[in-house]
Amino acid sequence: MHFARTALIAALLACPLCQPANARGDETQAEVNPSLGGYLAGRVARGQHDTESASQFFKRALSRDPTNETLLEQSLLMDLTEGEIAESVDLAQRLLEVHSAHRVAGLVLGVDAAKNSNYADANEKFKRSAVSLVGEVTSTLAGAWARYGRGDVDGALAQLDGLKQADWAQFYLRYHKALISDLAGRHQEAGRLYERIFRSEQRLVRLTLAYAQHAAARGDRKLARSIVAEHMRRTTGNVHPYIIALGEALEGNDKIPLLITDPKQGLSEVFFGLGEALSSEGGIGFGTVYLQLALHLDPSSPFALAALASVYETTKRYESAIRIYERIPEGTPMQASIRVRKALLLNQLERVDESRMLLERMADEDSSDIRALDALGNIMRSRKRYDEAITYYDRVIERIGPPQKQHWGLFFARGTSYERTKNWPKAETDLQRALKLSPDQPSVLNYLGYSWVDQNKNLKLGMEHIRKAVRLRPDDGHIVDSLGWAHYRLGNYREAVRYLERAVELMPQDPILNDHLGDAYWRVGRRREARFQWNQSLTLNPEPEDADKIKSKLADGLPVRAQPRTVKRPNQQARGDVQRKKRTEVSPASPQLR
Repeated sequence: MHFARTALIAALLACPLCQPANARGDETQAEVNPSLGGYLAGRVARGQHDTESASQFFKRALSRDPTNETLLEQSLLMDLTEGEIAESVDLAQRLLEVHSAHRVAGLVLGVDAAKNSNYADANEKFKRSAVSLVGEVTSTLAGAWARYGRGDVDGALAQLDGLKQADWAQFYLRYHKALISDLAGRHQEAGRLYERIFRSEQRLVRLTLAYAQHAAARGDRKLARSIVAEHMRRTTGNVHPYIIALGEALEGNDKIPLLITDPKQGLSEVFFGLGEALSSEGGIGFGTVYLQLALHLDPSSPFALAALASVYETTKRYESAIRIYERIPEGTPMQASIRVRKALLLNQLERVDESRMLLERMADEDSSDIRALDALGNIMRSRKRYDEAITYYDRVIERIGPPQKQHWGLFFARGTSYERTKNWPKAETDLQRALKLSPDQPSVLNYLGYSWVDQNKNLKLGMEHIRKAVRLRPDDGHIVDSLGWAHYRLGNYREAVRYLERAVELMPQDPILNDHLGDAYWRVGRRREARFQWNQSLTLNPEPEDADKIKSKLADGLPVRAQPRTVKRPNQQARGDVQRKKRTEVSPASPQLR
């Protein structure tokens, strides 16, 4: 992740503004009578990301103590999180009567004033938020757009120049200065700023779009195409649908507008950028508030809506996520990806038939699109319906033509599905094909290498594959466990202990890893420690069949050890296979939407 984003997130998470218990930023806050059960219930609901219920509980408490600052503040934050902006405005006004410099209340009223094109009042309200470093940056960015909205271009640009802050803040200041300069017709200054920040931030989707659309709007389509090409070259994984669509548009003659075309969109961009950065890195509570403020200003923004839906997915509010995805306008470049996301969410809600029908319809509508079939394969694989998964992967692979490097995942997914159906020859072929397409994929190296060791074949190469996987991903507990368990299966018990201890350090809450370490301890004579690890595994909710085996080991210990390198797996339920299943059971991949 780029430096500016990392530093911003650290500052946001450390900022009192981002802590829902004290959005004022001072050391004290109004007391709440502990007898107010609504307040206590609201705190519990908020901690469980049930902000809808939390809002109701806080308001119940507020009805009994209508001037309590903490209850006003919590009710405001919960309403904002739920997108209840009208009620939020009323609460913000009441809160300012109690605390005249409350920063969140100032943001809410400033945004609402800008929504109503009252930019002078908006600027005054935004000044209330300039209390902390992050508040000052937010206030400066929002205030600059408010000044532009009332026609003060020089004042807006001077406001962005006047704030001298850390590098992470300078990135956002320069980006919005470029947007304002572009909209004000100062294209040369805008281009200079875009070029400066693009050199270090080429992977940012919004920046790339803004810079490329700036170039195209000025008639320099060659520059615009080079910007898009550079972004694609540096992007790992799927390229964002809007970048692809812009690249295609640049090949035609259609007029391409600027990314931001009015001050309300500019203000929305402020809150979207900060909110998306925060919510995607763990600051979900206040990140959601920022995203809702962005949507109050620009209700149909596909980027802000997709970011908010992603927050709901993260907090397992799948129905809410589907409703937000359905608000994204039809016909956007995101449309296919949105339909896949909705299908995956329907699967999470156990509405598998609906999910399947949606994806099958997508696959029939566009015979060149592989996303729907790939998602169907992943859904069936996650549900252990491996024969069906293989059928879908077959259809995908038929559509792709000659496989390219990026298609390694398809062969890996089909190979693991073949392995689960006990068709090892086909599994091995697919796994080796995946590795040939992309030789440095830790998951493929681990799976293929362990399978060979577990079957007592290709032992040297198998161990080399697993060691390479560990080198590539040394902090992946499951992969480190594979190396330890491979040593165990080969009778190298002391080496097994070394790696299994490391695996448990990395993933102490995994029952299988703790169970493996217990077995290794037993084999090297550390019986007391072995029993401790087995007991620990039992507390971590292992699968019932694993729990029965662990209880048996606690009672009787392990049987006399088998001869090294002669252990054969009798069936697919062997413990090595179970562990490998656990580490490769992945959720369907998420299309890139933000």
